[in-house]
Amino acid sequence: MAPNSNRRGISMPFVSRTRRVDPPSSVATEVTDAPVREPRPSMVDSAIYSDGHRVASPRSLAETYRALDATPGGVAWIGLYRPSEQELMSLAEEFELHQLAIEDAIVAHQRPKLERYDGVLFVVLKAANYLDVPEEVDFGELHLFVGPNFVITVRHSESPDLSHVRQRMEREPELLALGTQAILYAIIDAVVDAYSPVVAGLANDIDEIETQVFGGDALVSRRIYELSREVIDFQRATHPLTAVMVALEHGSAKYGVTQELQRALRDVSDHLIQVNERVDAFRQLLRDILTVNSTLVSERQNEEMTRLAHSTHDQGEQVKKISSWAAILFAPSLVAGIYGMNFVHMPELAWPLGYPLAVLAMFGLSSALYVIFRKRGWL
Repeated sequence: MAPNSNRRGISMPFVSRTRRVDPPSSVATEVTDAPVREPRPSMVDSAIYSDGHRVASPRSLAETYRALDATPGGVAWIGLYRPSEQELMSLAEEFELHQLAIEDAIVAHQRPKLERYDGVLFVVLKAANYLDVPEEVDFGELHLFVGPNFVITVRHSESPDLSHVRQRMEREPELLALGTQAILYAIIDAVVDAYSPVVAGLANDIDEIETQVFGGDALVSRRIYELSREVIDFQRATHPLTAVMVALEHGSAKYGVTQELQRALRDVSDHLIQVNERVDAFRQLLRDILTVNSTLVSERQNEEMTRLAHSTHDQGEQVKKISSWAAILFAPSLVAGIYGMNFVHMPELAWPLGYPLAVLAMFGLSSALYVIFRKRGWL
């Protein structure tokens, strides 16, 4: 698309408005009587600043455009929450924002990045917020358009809340007077500062998981997996931001960023490096915990199998003893049963030594069986 110039004094490609196509007449007839609802405005706050002080608080985009034109050397800070495509198109036409950046802002779900389209920076940030009750990390997405005299923030989620950033900047007019780069720094600083509670929350979760692992909790594997996914998502929010900070630092001298802001950006980079190191350590620690948990589960299973084998062996030994004594007692029972059948024609009944021999036979058989079972270790 050919470049175009406008009142902002910036030359760059921009998104043209799309032509509205009217529906067929049959459809138009059906919806003629339907009430037309105006889209809900998404502008959270809009202000025009001059020399670090708020000089106007427009209530619409059109008023913002007029107020900025009427303020020489002024800076517009427009905050939007889930804006409609029409609102983004209006901003694109007014400030000549690049088509690719507008498409990213409409679709969202972008990784943290920095793109420079001529005189406008397009920055994507991922905010993170730790929720104490569900013990989860909530992620938000923020898009920024930073030009020489305007900053546009487009939020696609509740976090980050930029109201406190604006309040901080308005309490420090000397910082706000440094221009749009100072606003960009303050927003990035707020996003990175919000990572610290998330790191603390994840560290606490990992401590709890370690307690569960060594306590033998059977459901801990699921929690390890879920926390690993959160750590990975957190990495996706923090790691690409390092490249953004490097790009800002390299372009500071070229685009006239003051030394004070450069030092502030380096301080933010240091905090981000610390966060990334902690997150990397969390991921490795969770891998180790998962390995330890698998080892402990295997050990518990082996112990259970060993106990089961010992129990089976003990049961076998008891069966051997019971069977041995049953066999020993069966021998005299067999002899006694034979001679207790009261048959008439039994030659042994007339023997004078029949009874002693029968008792001797019962005792001998039982003794022989006892000796045999004893040698085999059954008794």
